[in-house]
Order: sequence, then structure tokens, then C-alpha cells
Amino acid sequence: MSIKNLLIEMKNLSELMVDLAYSAILFNSKAAAEEVIALENEVNSMNYEIKKESLVAARSYEDAEKLTALLEIAEAAESIANAAKDLADLVITGFKPHPVFKMVMEESDKSIVRVVIEEKSDLANNTLGDLLLVNRTGMRVIAIRRGSSWIYGPDKNTTLLANDTLILKGTEAGADLLEKLAAGTCSLEDIPDELEEEID
Repeated sequence: MSIKNLLIEMKNLSELMVDLAYSAILFNSKAAAEEVIALENEVNSMNYEIKKESLVAARSYEDAEKLTALLEIAEAAESIANAAKDLADLVITGFKPHPVFKMVMEESDKSIVRVVIEEKSDLANNTLGDLLLVNRTGMRVIAIRRGSSWIYGPDKNTTLLANDTLILKGTEAGADLLEKLAAGTCSLEDIPDELEEEID
């Protein structure tokens, strides 16, 4: 992978980690925290690869000077990832939120959930545009893990596959419903009519 592509991947991963880390604390989600910790290792590995590629690419003092800026960006992205991991570690170790966090959680109707799509699920082999998950359940897909790779900011044309791991954010009721949909224990036809109304 080129330095450019590595930096793009690091940027995407660090942004995802921050979102997941704050969500993990606000909603006391160990699932989100575990994803952050796993991603932190990937970011560290990418930063190491960038350093190696930079050493190979630098053929002169001028080249080295130009690559220094890229190395600093990579270091900054890794610092963001490390900070996100520190937040996630709080959740894993049983961090008890300050009353302010509890107030935020009580006032918020948002929840984060990690689900794996089973073969028998209605979610499998359908696009997000066809499923209309936001309208039907109030849950928005933040990212999709497919094997060892990630899909960030999936859009209406993104097709969900069996064994995909979805990271979603939305309502508590929607989280429960998504878990059942992903497991195949309920179908889209089972969704109550009131949840099918468009959510602002």
C-alpha cells in the first residue's frame, strides 16, 4: 500500500475510533470499546509501514524534507488513535461515569450497537438504500467490518453481506430491533408500523 493510501486509511480509522470511543463512554458500550482497541493496533501498524516506506522513498535531502510533513501527519493520526484507545480502556476496566455523563446518557436517546449479520437475516444481500434502516429503525450504520477490512461512511448503494459486522448508532429501541434483524429472529415485515415512519 502506498504512503498516500496508508495515510487515507489512518485518517479514516482515527476518525472512526474517536466516534466509537466517545460513544463507548457515553453509552457504556464495551462492544464499541473493544472495536477501538482492535483498531488502535491497526493504526500503529500503518504508522510503522509509513515510516518504512518513507525511508525507502527518500533518495535525497529534499525528498526527506518533503516526507517529514507526511510523517508528522501520520504521528498525529496515531496520537489521536492512542487517545481514543485510552478512552476505550476506561470502559473495559469498568469506569464509572461521572454524574455529568449519567445526565448526558439519561437525556440522550442514542445508543451504539455492534451486530453480525447472519445468513438467514433480511439484512443480507440488500443495499442500505433498499433497507432504509434509518427510517425504519432509527439506526444509522457508522461502519462495516468485512473480514479484515472496513467500509467507512457507507451510503445507500452499499450492499450488506452475511457475516458483515455492523457498527450502528441510534435509538435504544432501534438497537434492540437491529440485533433481532441481524440474527434473523425477526424480519423487516415484523417491524411495527410506527417505526417505519421517517425519522428527522
